Amino acid sequence: MELFREQTLLLISTPLILAAILLEIFVTHFRGLRAYTWRETLTNVYLASLNGGLDLLLRGVLVLPVLAWCHSQSAFEWQRGWIYWLALFVLEDLAYYALHYADHHCRLFWAVHVTHHSSEEFNLSTGFRSSVFQPVYRTLYFAPLALLGFQPLDILLMYAATQIYGSLIHTERIGRLGWLEHVLVTPSHHRVHHARNGPYLDKNMGMCLILWDKIFGTFQEELPQEKPLYGLTKRLENRGPVNIVFHEWRDIWRDLKTSPLPWRRRIGHLLRGPGWRP
Repeated sequence: MELFREQTLLLISTPLILAAILLEIFVTHFRGLRAYTWRETLTNVYLASLNGGLDLLLRGVLVLPVLAWCHSQSAFEWQRGWIYWLALFVLEDLAYYALHYADHHCRLFWAVHVTHHSSEEFNLSTGFRSSVFQPVYRTLYFAPLALLGFQPLDILLMYAATQIYGSLIHTERIGRLGWLEHVLVTPSHHRVHHARNGPYLDKNMGMCLILWDKIFGTFQEELPQEKPLYGLTKRLENRGPVNIVFHEWRDIWRDLKTSPLPWRRRIGHLLRGPGWRP
């Protein structure tokens, strides 16, 4: 039943998101705004396809078996009700924050996540510029939830629902949303997250709730005097999909080879943040 719910959710949401993208394309074109380019948009779709294919492959052979084992070790039993679903939503959002923080502060994870930040456009299709290899380690994010007693398929259903929300906040067409700015991750908050401006780097890591950023000190509001500039601090000259996915791995290998440190200390190039230098 849970798998059917997830499939139904995706079947309903996919055409709605596509319709929203087409509407945004129409509105921006009508207003003479350069919000979409063919190359970047097609790259987003291509990378989303690779991510989705790997996700489906690993779901059966890795994700669900690991989650099922973790759930079998749990000391907690939940009755499905509104408290169960609310707790799953809140804890799933916290787990996502933790993984997303690691994506930005551990270079091994950043080498995967950098794909999502590589676009210099910010529109609804940018949400589909998926980190191709993230499904390989996403189980790290799901496993604690299963250990807390949440059903594996319920975890995946909640993840799908929050991903839909996360896709819809990739837009410049929506301004500030009043009191919601204090509760949710809004398009304004997420514009900050994708910006390469100094004050905005590594800020607003949450998926749905902005609460975690305010608790852990990673919150930054969008400043009127600081228009977000999107993309990477080191701009990519080669914007082909292969380079987008693998350029950071190439740079890591270069740093490992040329570092003056003894080999046992070069691990900093893997585990510290992407800007780390000895």
